[in-house]
Amino acid sequence: MDQANISLLILAGAVALFVWNKLPVEIVALGTALTLYATGLLGLREALAGFGDPVVVFIAALFVVSEGIDSTGITTWAGQRLVERAGDRKTWLLILVMLMCAVLSALISLNGAVAALLPMVVVLAARIGVPTSQMAMPLAFAGSAGSLLVLTGTPINVIVSDAAVGAGGSPFSFFEFGILGVPLVLGTIAIAVVLGPRVLPTRASKLAPSDLSHYARNLVQHYALESDLYRLRVRPRSPYVGAAREGLDLSDHPGITLIAVQHGDPQTPSVAGPEILVDDVLVVRGDAEAVSRLVVDKVLAVGMLLDEGDLEGALLNREMGVAEVVVPPRSELVGETVFPGMVRHDQVILAVHRMGRDRGPIKTSLAVGDTLLIQGSWDALDRNVEDPDVLVVDSPDLVRRQAAPIDSRAYRALGVLGGMVILLAFGLVPPAVAGLLAACAMVLLRVLRPEQAYRSVSWTTVLLVGGLIPLSTAIEQTGAADKIAHALITVVGDRGPYALMVGLFVLTAVLGQVVSNTATALIMIPIALSAAHDLSVSPRPILMMMTVAAASSFLTPIATAANMMVMGPGGYRFGDYWRLGLPIMIWFLTVCLVVIPAVWQF
Repeated sequence: MDQANISLLILAGAVALFVWNKLPVEIVALGTALTLYATGLLGLREALAGFGDPVVVFIAALFVVSEGIDSTGITTWAGQRLVERAGDRKTWLLILVMLMCAVLSALISLNGAVAALLPMVVVLAARIGVPTSQMAMPLAFAGSAGSLLVLTGTPINVIVSDAAVGAGGSPFSFFEFGILGVPLVLGTIAIAVVLGPRVLPTRASKLAPSDLSHYARNLVQHYALESDLYRLRVRPRSPYVGAAREGLDLSDHPGITLIAVQHGDPQTPSVAGPEILVDDVLVVRGDAEAVSRLVVDKVLAVGMLLDEGDLEGALLNREMGVAEVVVPPRSELVGETVFPGMVRHDQVILAVHRMGRDRGPIKTSLAVGDTLLIQGSWDALDRNVEDPDVLVVDSPDLVRRQAAPIDSRAYRALGVLGGMVILLAFGLVPPAVAGLLAACAMVLLRVLRPEQAYRSVSWTTVLLVGGLIPLSTAIEQTGAADKIAHALITVVGDRGPYALMVGLFVLTAVLGQVVSNTATALIMIPIALSAAHDLSVSPRPILMMMTVAAASSFLTPIATAANMMVMGPGGYRFGDYWRLGLPIMIWFLTVCLVVIPAVWQF
């Protein structure tokens, strides 16, 4: 058997395993690379070359940059401002939500944009009295269209741009994709507005993501924290002057819980500096007698805290957060004595509940099922997620993204993103270098911790791309791409490049409904280049068409992770997607046939 046929068999096996969907896609990709080496089609270096490819490095770096933007709460903040301005007009809200998702997909990836906006969409749909199913699927589809606005919108754009260089041309510029992306986004929105109400189901949501935008307010009400609250101003002779704010312990004053330490000047940020200064304010909870003793002992001035908004800001702000944790069975905390105001592992216990009732200021021997409300730095709260002795009710990371106000980290993250865009737009450095510089800047400027940066990388995508790049190489080098291309040209006959575009679009789009669109692009690109060569057609319009075709994943919920994200909250079934997805896919093909030949000459 010649090498081309062996390559085709390996390709068919990989596609079959992707469709079968019983093995992790990473295993399929790695197994494909190893099979290419075992059969002798590629040497060891070539079989593993994908993991050192600049495209893979750039894609990994983009995940870090996206995490920097999302983790600072920028996406949630933008979504909340949108809701405030849009009112309750259904059509106008749908348009704005889809536009928001399209723009965010271009900046922080499709999955990140949908994950950030979906909770807001669920709440918004309930507020205006429409089923979530009328808004969730349009959200995901708008994100897919928005990923074609700029180079960094999706890994496929990066792969295609690199393929253009490999075909002997220049890479696509940063905003060049927007020539297609803008009409695709506008058309997707128009189709969703006109056809969505007619073709989308009106089922109730089966699974709604948590809306944590009013997290602090809900905790204040649930734990009755607004009662017995005081603002205690630090006087010049107070022993607290110069003490470290972090971990301030009031355990020698039973019955008093420290909520926060705030700066005394209302024009400055609410959180005080690392050391307590004169006129800083201690926000405490306790009975009047205990507070009176504290005021006398520590030379403080007293005043009631009446504004619930102030309390919410004290609980959850730029540096500090709150979390609810439950004591699970077999926890080492069972039997441990705690009380409100106690400092444990750099976290202050604000309240203890047993069977839904507040235990008050008394000491409590913890039992299974007890709930603790704790406050601490975000880093300290994050450690609870890995602690086997507690179960965290709501992830501190999600709370911070949705509920905490944006801070200077957000501006630094936007600055880094802007710098990367400038480097890419003007071609000052290779894309991989621009991405690495931006990723490093996110860590050096303390937008992300190193461990956050590691966790942000979708290693599934990295392994998938790295493992399938050798398959693309083998398909091209062994002549397998030529065989498939010749068969396709035989089907389309001598009808010219338009028929070729339609044939490649349909083949790519159909494969993309059951196989990862990234994997689809890597499989189809060498075939498309070979077909373009056989018809003496420039590869650039064909490659740009491949980008659009690979993004046309609208017919099934398994086509993209974003489609899967909205399935539960929207109450969708497998067969619901094609009803809205097919008209949008036809629009994508129409834009390709009209715009691409006018901009990128055959």
